[in-house]
Amino acid sequence: MNKYLLEIGTEELPYKFVDSGLAQLKKSFEKLLNDNQIGYTEIKAFSTPRRLAVIIEGFEEKQPDTVKIVKGPILNIAYDDKGNLTKAGEGFARKNGVEASALYKEDNYIWAKVEQKGKSIKELFVENVETLVLKLQAPYFMRWADLDVKFQRPIRWVVSLLNDEELKLSIAGVESSRYSRGHRFKSDKVEIKNPDSYEQALFDNNVVVDSKRRKDIIVESAKKEAAKIGAEVYMDDGLLEEVTNICEWPVPVICGFDKKYLDIPEKVTVTVMAVHQRYFPLYKDGKLLNNFITITNYIGNNFENIKAGNERVVVARLDDAIFFFNEDTQKPLVDFVEDLKGITFQKGMGSMFDKTNRIVALSKYLAEEIRVPSATIERTALLCKADLVTKLVFEFTELQGFIGSDYAAHAGETADVVKGIKEHYYPLGSDSELAESIEGQIVGIADKIDTIVAVFAEGKKPTGSADPLGVRRATLGIIKTITQKGLNINLSKLIEKSINMMPVEIKDKSALFNDVKTFFEQRLSIYYAEQYRHDVIDACVSGSEVLADLTDFAQRVDFLSDKVSSPEFVALNEAANRIIRIAKDYKTTQLPDVALFNNPSEQKLMEYTKGIDAGKLSYKELYNELSKSVKAIDEFFENVLVMDKDEKIKNNRLNLLYSLKLKFEKIADFSKFVI
Repeated sequence: MNKYLLEIGTEELPYKFVDSGLAQLKKSFEKLLNDNQIGYTEIKAFSTPRRLAVIIEGFEEKQPDTVKIVKGPILNIAYDDKGNLTKAGEGFARKNGVEASALYKEDNYIWAKVEQKGKSIKELFVENVETLVLKLQAPYFMRWADLDVKFQRPIRWVVSLLNDEELKLSIAGVESSRYSRGHRFKSDKVEIKNPDSYEQALFDNNVVVDSKRRKDIIVESAKKEAAKIGAEVYMDDGLLEEVTNICEWPVPVICGFDKKYLDIPEKVTVTVMAVHQRYFPLYKDGKLLNNFITITNYIGNNFENIKAGNERVVVARLDDAIFFFNEDTQKPLVDFVEDLKGITFQKGMGSMFDKTNRIVALSKYLAEEIRVPSATIERTALLCKADLVTKLVFEFTELQGFIGSDYAAHAGETADVVKGIKEHYYPLGSDSELAESIEGQIVGIADKIDTIVAVFAEGKKPTGSADPLGVRRATLGIIKTITQKGLNINLSKLIEKSINMMPVEIKDKSALFNDVKTFFEQRLSIYYAEQYRHDVIDACVSGSEVLADLTDFAQRVDFLSDKVSSPEFVALNEAANRIIRIAKDYKTTQLPDVALFNNPSEQKLMEYTKGIDAGKLSYKELYNELSKSVKAIDEFFENVLVMDKDEKIKNNRLNLLYSLKLKFEKIADFSKFVI
């Protein structure tokens, strides 16, 4: 089986680029092979902080030969009056590499059968590999030496092997060979005999090139080391990913610090260790220990200097944290609110103090709308941004919200306010938890809607490549909080209220409202499309004020998703669409006049229509009642010509259909379903 190995060796790559760069490289090779009709069985990908590599297996040795039929000029252009090829005809033959005698005539044109010999895999790789590598994308690429090319970090070596043989090529002026490099402290020259020996050859030189294997080693070895002191390891996915991509030979070392540092809020200590120093915190019986594990990229058994160095660094950071914490807690959290006047929220949108006042007003409005006590909600809103001006958050920005919560507790605020301050930032990500407290839910929605409207008001709405202030995440956070927590919030009115509170003059408030509303509807559809059919979502969004009651929307989508594939739904949908096609653009406030009926089918449909009180029925009950009317609808269309010559009779029949159409629309826009 044919195998090809390419390894690009570099100086230390940024950890965020390692995975994305490798994914791009693999995808580029897939495209190259597919575009050139080269079959293959698998592409394996490998990475460390100093290399990206792929091994392609089971590929064919050359492209298949192809025959193309190429159309040439029209006959009176290709040939002269004597039947000889003109310069245009000769040029066509020359361009396609065929003899004049091989040309043939058909449909008043000349044609050529062009045979193309497939390129060998060697040719394809030599011609394309450098381009593939140098086309990888990421922010902040760099140039080095006197080269015009750029890459994340300078390229120092290249391995290129086709089976057992070197396949010579050059990338950024670096000639390929069969020699890789091992661990920095082990060897600068590791011979790779063939692709099959690649992993083991580097492992023998203290490099684990398979990132999944490296991650497993980190997890298992860290757990084993922690077990020696009866502890468990805290392993955040993001931290584990980062540590995996900054070492080639992972070895865990347990370190420690004075217990006095456990007196500050746990979140601070964990942030110092995990976020700032890339250490794994340790717990015992659910309590944070004054120990941590650092993953070293080290060969040897003498860890004393490593241990001492890491302990010295973490203690210095923790000393800073204790100092800032003690300084901040000399006054209550509420005293920091006034200082928010010194922080700009967004250009043209006032200070964070101004934003806080808007959050308070919006939170009070929402509390009144859903009829819950507003005292703790307003207090939470007032204090929710106060920690932004504390010394601890200035130094450790990741702690905003969490430290505000701790400082509120320290100042004697109620438990509801303490929890609400922390939770108002939730959800922190697409899969993160939602706020549990009503304070966190309401203040979080108020904060997010203010941010969203401010961004749109400044004309900075999200694009494919930009998302100012995390507007997409904020929008999804509002949608998830309202729908999953069952909050009866009219989002359309909330958007309008937020627009009216903006500190800048808005020339066209209606256009701004429509922009924000449309954006919410788009995010709503995208979010629900992960679980439900697109046509069901479109039907529940279309033709209704969906943002007025997102909980209602969620109920309708869920209900209809269970019905849409059933036989009775097909019949109901057809009946609804017969009505929609006739009364699509018709609107009226008049009820049908029974005195104008002249066919029993009209009276029968009227009886069904009168019996359906859409405002009082549940969706299940309304659906069942409309299903019962299908037969009457079918009989009506079979026996009655709606567009009667008599204008009064025609309009009366349209009034009847329109009244029934409104009952269907209570559930959804049936014209959107794809059956």
